[in-house]
Amino acid sequence: MFKEISLLSDQQLEDLRKIAASAEFVDGRITNPHNQAKQNQQLHDPASYQKSAKIIGQALSVNEDFRNFAFPVNVAPPLMTRYTPGMRYGAHTDAAFLQLANGPLRSDLSCTIFLSDPASYEGGALRIVLGTSDIRFRGEAGTAILYPSDMLHEVEPVIKGERLVAITFIQSRIADPFRRELLYELNEVAAHEGLNMAPENFTRLQLVQHQLLRYWGDSP
Repeated sequence: MFKEISLLSDQQLEDLRKIAASAEFVDGRITNPHNQAKQNQQLHDPASYQKSAKIIGQALSVNEDFRNFAFPVNVAPPLMTRYTPGMRYGAHTDAAFLQLANGPLRSDLSCTIFLSDPASYEGGALRIVLGTSDIRFRGEAGTAILYPSDMLHEVEPVIKGERLVAITFIQSRIADPFRRELLYELNEVAAHEGLNMAPENFTRLQLVQHQLLRYWGDSP
């Protein structure tokens, strides 16, 4: 259901932080004026947005862990957001569909990419509600967390320092999270144990993998 990945190199982190340091940020409610839960800032300068989105988007596209877990068919351009002391994003779920320049995207998975060193700020944990319990993430700089977009989640108030992250949304080839996770686990077993199997049995396992993807996938 959740996947933490190592995504950005030190150079990519440095480049993104330089972009953020010189770019214009505006009230995050510019994209949703009626959302009282949203108290943050987001990158507004088009050139900086395009440059930063390209860096993160390329990192996602070549990341094997991301591809294997998300089965991505469409990814929204990542957007850098900033939280300073007192800022938060109250409990919410992400929109089911996003309108992008190339058409609508169904948000099956949400992704937070951590750009700040967690030691440089206090508070600001990503809290995801799991029934009567919850789980919190304050990832190391350069890591990302993938989680279902329909889960109630929030960014807790930042107490000290600055929390800089990027967010994006993914449409998966497999919309159903149970099927997606099941196929991910099957693929992981095949990757780790396939060479230890008799060749004929590995071939049969591969058939099952491809057939499940064929019948469960709703996009090529």
